Amino acid sequence: MALSIWEALAVLAAGVGAGTINTIVGSGTLITFPVLLATGLPPITANVSNTLGLVPGAISGAIGYRRELRGQRRRVLRLGTTALIGGLSGAILLLALPSQAFDAIVPALIALALVLVVLQPRLARALARRRERNGTTAPTDGGPALIAGLLLASAYGGYFGAAQGVLYLSLMGVLLHEELQRVNALKNVLAVIVNGVAALFFVFVADVDWTAVLLIAVGSTIGGQIGAKVGRRLSPTVLRGVIVAVGIVAIVQMLLR
Repeated sequence: MALSIWEALAVLAAGVGAGTINTIVGSGTLITFPVLLATGLPPITANVSNTLGLVPGAISGAIGYRRELRGQRRRVLRLGTTALIGGLSGAILLLALPSQAFDAIVPALIALALVLVVLQPRLARALARRRERNGTTAPTDGGPALIAGLLLASAYGGYFGAAQGVLYLSLMGVLLHEELQRVNALKNVLAVIVNGVAALFFVFVADVDWTAVLLIAVGSTIGGQIGAKVGRRLSPTVLRGVIVAVGIVAIVQMLLR
């Protein structure tokens, strides 16, 4: 589909915005997906093209957060494998299920994730006190609960992905004994894996608008670097505030669709 110059500029700008917000929090799809629909792309083609275009942005954001990834190699490998399986499952579901399949449950999931983000410091302290009483230590990889949660969140990410980062941050923030900025860096790597495997699957089985992919890819790569510079300067409290604000916008937009 041919885009006018103004449509192309709008898609490029949306890609920059999405790459920035994805690196800081997630939910960049809420910016790019409506813009692609407004250009006349069918929903499935828009979703697939959007997923492909955001992969370079996710890589850019992960590179920007590479300092916070030091010492997390084993964790990345373990959780990344879970994200890979979940992301591929979600991509398959996108082509197998009606587009409304997740509409009812996703706003509730995001709302729960926001509650966990807000309560994360208190929950982390409560878990630490409980482990101290029991004489146990926190699992470095989050344990089975985190694996199960990330598997479901990654399946949703491969399916659509709006507010996927919010789900990741809430789960890992509570279940990992780690600083929020390091958790955010890990979130960016998992997003690369989920978007990457979904994109690879879509290339072979779905219709793709390569012009839209290229524009979003260029924009999101720029945005990924902007997001990394901005995001790492935010205090944990401010970062939580940004996460909650983005999550609320995501819920409202999904309910109004």
